[in-house]
Amino acid sequence: MMLGLPESLAYIPYLLVIWSGAAFIITYVTSVSLGHVEPLVPYISDTGTTPPESAIFGFMISITSFLGTFTMYARYKIVQKQNEAATYIPNWLNRFSLIIGVLGCIGMVIVATFQERSVPIVHDVGALMTFLGGVFYILLQSVISFKSSPRWSSIRLCRIRMAIAMVSLAALIPMIICAAFIFFSHREWETGKKTARAHGKHHSLSELYYKVHMASAVCEWIVAFGFVTFFLTYVQEFQGAKLRIITELNDGYR
Repeated sequence: MMLGLPESLAYIPYLLVIWSGAAFIITYVTSVSLGHVEPLVPYISDTGTTPPESAIFGFMISITSFLGTFTMYARYKIVQKQNEAATYIPNWLNRFSLIIGVLGCIGMVIVATFQERSVPIVHDVGALMTFLGGVFYILLQSVISFKSSPRWSSIRLCRIRMAIAMVSLAALIPMIICAAFIFFSHREWETGKKTARAHGKHHSLSELYYKVHMASAVCEWIVAFGFVTFFLTYVQEFQGAKLRIITELNDGYR
């Protein structure tokens, strides 16, 4: 045991999955129950825009970003050790994957810190970093898993990871296209939302904008839970790894 934690790293992806899933669910339930968003597939960011759920969303997503970075770094070190035992990928690919993943986690902090209605441009940039970085990361990790099989990863696990990555990629593309359409039609979209709020009916928006919004939101939820599911596949491999902290003092330390 180190710092009261088990040496096996299996608890890290478990904690990430449970915490991130709770962040989505708690903010969704809170925002819907308070009437701040409609229950039918809102954007994830919309569920954390209005107080008090905005505070919950910001706090929990920031912690999720930290846990995600920790998980990715642990995965990086595991692959590094595996690669030393039997080289199967160039070292730069492992490092590049970590960098892309961390950029995605930084995007999550931006999303949590800069609210959609307060600083929309910065918020959107953070969201783009999160989803692009996240999908690219799980694609790279799926490739690395195939390269490491059958010694370090089973073919079945590799296929599961690649399937999750491909579904996430397939959802990411229309999500970005729909979000871009909404962004470049911002004035009309905002006017429609104000009209809808005045009448209390979201479906009073034009049929086209409503369909685009729904398609984008559905894809966003698919990608988000694709990340959660992918990190759950790390549990088995992390069970064989241990965390140790070694402290050394220099001879001239006072």
